[in-house]
Amino acid sequence: MKGLWERLDNRRRMLVVGLLIVLIGSFLAGLFHTSFYSVKISRIGFETERGTLTGLLYMPKGAGPDDPRPVIVTTHGYLNSKEMQDAPAIEMSRRGYIVLALDMYDHGDSRWANDIPPGGHFGTFWIYSQFDAANYMYDQPYTKKDSDGNAYIAVSGHSMGGFSSFIAMYFDELAALQKGYRTIYTGISVGSDFSYAGAVASQEQFQAAFGSRTVGMIAAHYDEFFFNKSDGEKTAAEKAVTGTVTFKDFPATNSGKAFLGLASNAPAGNAGQFYTVQSGDLVVGGQTLRGSEEGKRVIYTPREIHPWNHFSRTTTAHLIEFYTEAFTGVTSPNQTRVNLSPNNQIWWLKEAFNLVSLIGFFITVLAVAQMVISLPFFKNAVVSVPKPLGGVKSESARRIYWLIAIVVTLLPAIFFPGLINQNPEAMKPLIWGTYIIIALSIVWVIRAFATKGEGENAPAAIGRRAVVIIIFAAALAIWLVRAQSFLKLGSYFNQPTTNQIAYWGVASGLIAALVNVIAYYVDRQKKGAEFTSYGIVLKPMVIVASLASAVVSIILGYIVLWLMQLIFGVDFRIWTLAVRTFKLEHLRTAMRYLPYFFVFYMINTVAVNANTRGLKRGSCLVAVLLNAGGLALWLLYQYGKLFITGVAGYPAEPLNGILLFALTPILAVAAIYARKLFDTTGNIWLASFLNSILFTMITAANTAMFWNLMS
Repeated sequence: MKGLWERLDNRRRMLVVGLLIVLIGSFLAGLFHTSFYSVKISRIGFETERGTLTGLLYMPKGAGPDDPRPVIVTTHGYLNSKEMQDAPAIEMSRRGYIVLALDMYDHGDSRWANDIPPGGHFGTFWIYSQFDAANYMYDQPYTKKDSDGNAYIAVSGHSMGGFSSFIAMYFDELAALQKGYRTIYTGISVGSDFSYAGAVASQEQFQAAFGSRTVGMIAAHYDEFFFNKSDGEKTAAEKAVTGTVTFKDFPATNSGKAFLGLASNAPAGNAGQFYTVQSGDLVVGGQTLRGSEEGKRVIYTPREIHPWNHFSRTTTAHLIEFYTEAFTGVTSPNQTRVNLSPNNQIWWLKEAFNLVSLIGFFITVLAVAQMVISLPFFKNAVVSVPKPLGGVKSESARRIYWLIAIVVTLLPAIFFPGLINQNPEAMKPLIWGTYIIIALSIVWVIRAFATKGEGENAPAAIGRRAVVIIIFAAALAIWLVRAQSFLKLGSYFNQPTTNQIAYWGVASGLIAALVNVIAYYVDRQKKGAEFTSYGIVLKPMVIVASLASAVVSIILGYIVLWLMQLIFGVDFRIWTLAVRTFKLEHLRTAMRYLPYFFVFYMINTVAVNANTRGLKRGSCLVAVLLNAGGLALWLLYQYGKLFITGVAGYPAEPLNGILLFALTPILAVAAIYARKLFDTTGNIWLASFLNSILFTMITAANTAMFWNLMS
């Protein structure tokens, strides 16, 4: 065996290591996912009057028509899918509950059937998803019911899923008054209050509809979106803060007190305490449909941010405590582990080995790409590796080098809020910067004609350089000034957050291109740098072979993913970064965004190698810092300030900062790919194609996609 290993070259060794990591990680992730094979997990789908819903059904051993159990329907938020409910799904199923981890409409593999008018995408997926799923689960023979037909079903969800859960209980109560039985027995929201649900009913009406149910809320202290004080409750200092990314204490607010049955002038409620409250009369359209009922209410307040709820032992413990209380006395006698301590959790081990598989996946794709280009035809992707860019030897050159590196790293991060929101007003300094560069380029040409230099200083030579600089500056200016004209949400570009990321990517790419073009013409060319050193080889066969190599590598990588999901029931992920399987419409959508991501990753590959290939050591680490360091600093500032002072660095940026939790590590991996593949191929093309196709696919498959959105 040792001799065989020694006969393998480095690329084959890397492939073997990558595949072994994937296999071991997937096996162990699947082991904890199924609670050591005590829970059977199936992918299910079902039709509703509004479309198709899909999910993961967790069926504990022994549960079924002969031993019906309480059911928990748990779902995700705006940007995620069913897999983000691993923690509650694993923990509650190992305690003997039947769990459905649901894809809401137009998320994951679920689809909304009807056309969505422009701007109407926020009024579809979350309103009906939990209600429709609960009704489906009610009809299943394994769902436990009482003698009057009332089902023991819980609904729970994170963020938009929490709104959907509260609305489901409201709809269910109205339906129960006609049917004579309740479908939903209890419910708890995670990371959501009553604000968006107000589109359906007021908080008072929701509380009345809850009736005798036990209902809970998990309201994190640092939630970016919800649990805010009303304007009347805020101090003058709090009113001066524009935005919602601040410290919260929901049981101390009027809304939180009302939920707990406390008067607005009462002291703050106690987090984690179950309060027995009167729901109030259920009144609709001025008509009292049902009198007040007595039920239990509780609010938990973990010291977490909004997306942290997904990945928290604390929040998971709160959910276990809640379900234990809510289902007391109605669980099956065969649920022998129902009273396991809330702190007895294994889901995090599943997530840890998901991460192991994710690392193995990225290693495998890189190894396959390096091996493919040794085959006939594909080897056309390889040319002689050019010499690194010159001019990093003198002290002045070092200063210029690091200045370029800092500018390229920090500008897209400093202007991240304006770029990601496609807001020209917030990008004015960048826009004026492009105008100044254009003006200086024109002055440069005029001065050249006035001095009538020779050689590199000849008017014609300087004119050619100035024209190139002006072209890049003008392209960036147009992209910034006409921001709202690009990547408009509609039937073609139907993923809101992907639109934002793609816009930011093109802007960041153009900034990097402009800075490096200026550096080349103003400094590096004079010091012996050649255009070929950037790896921009324009031979058609090189480009075609590189594209083919990238496609083959990604296909083989995804085949490994599909096999691991088929065999072990898991994909590759960590927190909000996920490599998951996809449907045909995900692929179509990814292809629509691909040109924009290609612009970014092509320029990014050029910039990364231009600024790191001359380093004697640590070039990969420096590449990662250049690519992802600025955004990592943005996150550190945003959330460091939030936890230290109670107000985030950008308190008006609740959603866009969350996007960086996946984007930042993606850029780190892309930097490594860019360095390694450039050194292997001698040009930018394989890395550019591989990064753009792979990361566009990952992005498109892992967010909301409004397939029937009308333009």
